[in-house]
Amino acid sequence: MNQSWFEMNDIRTKKFAKTVWIPIRALQTLTESGKYAYHGYVEEFFGCGSIAVKIEDKDKALELRWSDVGSSSDNRGYYDNGEYTPADVFTSFSDISAIHLVLDQHINSVDKREWHLSQDFVTTLGLLREGDIWVSPNEGYIEVAKLTRNKDGEACLMEVRAEHLKDYLCARNMGLYISSYYSRAAVVKDGSFLSWIDDDIEEVKNAVRWSGRTMEIHEGNGEHFGSHASVMHVGRTSTDGSDDIPNISELPTNENSVTSTWDKTFDGRKLFRIDGEVWADEWINPAKLSPRIKYDEPTPTIFFIVDEEGTKENRETLKRGGKWLWFKPDVIMALSHRRGGSLGWYTAQTGDVRCSPDNRIHFGINSIGLVNVYAKDIALLPEWQQQIWSGYNISPEGGVSDELSASQVHAVPVSTQAPEAYLFQGIDKLNELSQKNLGITLFREHEYITELKSKIHRFRAIDDAGLYALAKDIARITADSLNVSDIQSVVAPPDKKFGSLKSLEVLIASQVEKEVARNIMSPLVGAYELRLADAHLPKSTIDEAFILLSIDRSKPIVFQAYQMLSVCVTSLYTIIKILDSWKVKEEK
Repeated sequence: MNQSWFEMNDIRTKKFAKTVWIPIRALQTLTESGKYAYHGYVEEFFGCGSIAVKIEDKDKALELRWSDVGSSSDNRGYYDNGEYTPADVFTSFSDISAIHLVLDQHINSVDKREWHLSQDFVTTLGLLREGDIWVSPNEGYIEVAKLTRNKDGEACLMEVRAEHLKDYLCARNMGLYISSYYSRAAVVKDGSFLSWIDDDIEEVKNAVRWSGRTMEIHEGNGEHFGSHASVMHVGRTSTDGSDDIPNISELPTNENSVTSTWDKTFDGRKLFRIDGEVWADEWINPAKLSPRIKYDEPTPTIFFIVDEEGTKENRETLKRGGKWLWFKPDVIMALSHRRGGSLGWYTAQTGDVRCSPDNRIHFGINSIGLVNVYAKDIALLPEWQQQIWSGYNISPEGGVSDELSASQVHAVPVSTQAPEAYLFQGIDKLNELSQKNLGITLFREHEYITELKSKIHRFRAIDDAGLYALAKDIARITADSLNVSDIQSVVAPPDKKFGSLKSLEVLIASQVEKEVARNIMSPLVGAYELRLADAHLPKSTIDEAFILLSIDRSKPIVFQAYQMLSVCVTSLYTIIKILDSWKVKEEK
């Protein structure tokens, strides 16, 4: 314990306007340890209240203090002098136009409170409440506001992200006025370490007032040391318990009442309670622009490479159209795997990607595995999404994707197909046909299927490790999900120890030549073996897996992943044809 802790210079110089998260209401015990009135007790408290004020009323707001806008107020609508005042309207003796962004509702006579974030703030910024967090789905589900509760579940702190708050204030031509209170208290045996032990002290500077004081108290009860209390007892004598209908409406007199008084002294050794307190008031200006609500366009700060010389352009020139941009294939994972993101396919080498449901970008894959996007499409995205794309932007190389160009330039889309779009459809179709024609379920249901649907695509493979991970997931939904017991109930293998893929091969071989069945199963076997490549398998085993998957190792990794997916999907749809025309062979 030292003097500087109570003097709170760290608190006195703090400015909320410079923080990422701004508290707009607080009633929070930051620290509490020990038992009050005993040596070692420590408590630290933070409270604040705020109002959004019309810019023209700033001077009036600066006259308000903690007692006017602090956390002790209760918000409710009321009717007075023929006029109704809504719960969110701030009222005071001064004529000021202001509102509460947080409504503090007292539920009943017990100290039960609930805090509500302004519905205008929530709906205008398009926020979604999830528990005690408000997120912005339009901005990649970024957290915009958050409510903290104490150990008893009571609301104690409401914070809002500064950039969203200032955007909102700008749109409403308002500023935020915050009045805050901090206290630090401790009970000690000896307060001689303080230079102001014998005096109460106060300092005021830049709308911040600090006071420090000490008080001698009795251990155990906290009363002033050496103090006493006078107690008076008053009772009625005019009624007794035998009265059926007692009445004490008459005023007390010497005749119908009895009184007694005595003094109470306090015990306990002398301790010292030390308090440091800070009252601070701060005006926070709105942002200069409101891109979210007023759709103001800030000065462009994001640039993209547009030619082989490294020339960079921003949205202002890219909006004119006529150019494409090049990106590392990693960008697709960065976008589609965000919450609210998705990946879809149009042709074998084109599709759409988004990191937010409202913004879909048409892309293509060029001859060396880079991602192409029409520059104007990027320029029209919100700035936060452009920021993500810019992190993967590279110099042009390999030309524009042929299939993207066919669609966007020649208006003659190709008819190729992406294997990703048919993988899970194929598994569903196999289950449908196996139930219809064999009376079994070929693939078991697993809880991880939904998760894998968004993960199995060629852009998982930006290096060999990603390629192996993709193979592992393909094996999970094929080899690992096969219903071996059902398959063996239809065609018993020569060896009961046969695994899932070998059992399926025997099943297929009951309809086609064994060599044909083996060739059909080769890609699924290759994926199963390749998934173990990171387990230090011999190079010969890995090379064999690549051969089974018909993968050309000289191609860019993203194309190798495409080849693996393509042959595995082809394998599944070949089995579909066999099941669709299944013939039951007669026993000899």
